[in-house]
Amino acid sequence: MEKYLGYVEKELKQLSAFWTAKEISQQPSCWLKTVKIIENASDEIQTFLTKMDVFSNLRIILTGAGTSAFAGESIAPALVGKLKCRIDAISTTDLVANPQEYFAENIPTLLVSFARSGNSPESLATVELADKCLSTCFHLILTCNAEGELYQRCQNNKNALALLMPKETNDQSFAMTSSFSCMLLAAVLVLSYKTPFLRELKNISAVSKVLLEDMNFDIKEMASHEYKRVIYLGSGGFKGLARESALKLLELTAGRVVACYDSPLGFRHGPKSIVDTSTFIVVFISNDPYTRLYDLDLLAELRRDAHASKVLAITAQKDERVMDGEYIYVPNMQEANDVELLFPYMLFAQSYSFHRALALKNSPDKPCPSGEVNRVVQGVTIHSL
Repeated sequence: MEKYLGYVEKELKQLSAFWTAKEISQQPSCWLKTVKIIENASDEIQTFLTKMDVFSNLRIILTGAGTSAFAGESIAPALVGKLKCRIDAISTTDLVANPQEYFAENIPTLLVSFARSGNSPESLATVELADKCLSTCFHLILTCNAEGELYQRCQNNKNALALLMPKETNDQSFAMTSSFSCMLLAAVLVLSYKTPFLRELKNISAVSKVLLEDMNFDIKEMASHEYKRVIYLGSGGFKGLARESALKLLELTAGRVVACYDSPLGFRHGPKSIVDTSTFIVVFISNDPYTRLYDLDLLAELRRDAHASKVLAITAQKDERVMDGEYIYVPNMQEANDVELLFPYMLFAQSYSFHRALALKNSPDKPCPSGEVNRVVQGVTIHSL
């Protein structure tokens, strides 16, 4: 009988947790399906991106709301380093509220929209506002829903390309998991098609599948402890992942656990004052040899301070400074770049949020049954510009 995160299907359905567990667990296989989708659309993608080659001042904006926005934040630093062009990660919620500021520079722009359902009012409005404010705007739509309005609107737009993720990534649960990782992966594959830097997708998938099983018992044990505050820390793109990790915990526990995020260097500048004896700190350790030094410095400092209840490193490299305390090791990825590490690292945060919700007797599939927060945002009024 198949299990997801240590539970059989019957148990998960009784706990209203089946979809969340399944969608977290299915990600390694979904990543390989996403690669196939991008490979099969390679001619269409190349034709679309070639339209932008004539613009030396092209600006790329990565956008979405909530988790979809954090996908852009997680990959923007690496893409800037590879593509050597201007790339800004700006949420749709910011763009809609302040379009005349964020679109103030009327320069050729590629707007990359991450949208699980494609029905979020801010996602739809951002596309319209970009076309209204900018003389030249192209749209790359990454979505999981063929019936979504965003996908449908782009079918007859010569300046738009809409790509669908694997059908099962249109998550049925409240929180985005497989939709997040597959849209993130697709964006990296598409935007770096000239200079690819996701080299070992089969290895990433295989490692992550085993890691999910191997760390599940330890994560469930961690989730049984009453940490009232959980802090995720990461440098570069891992700061975007830290933000998404904090949101997952807030969502699945319905806000019963305080969760926040920062960079290791930024954490010392005031936010560190939140640490107390009920705090659990997770540090995503970079594989970049320079960035890693700063991550390890703060990791050692947090352990030396001994103010937090628990400090955990997530790492793909074992060395004395990591092994001096608690850590989770991602095997066979010592040479991976940080974008590649996003995928196994995110599995820890998603799994911890799932188990913590169950420990609190909250339902991961429907963490907010009273409706204050919804799977597709409601109650937004889009005003005319």
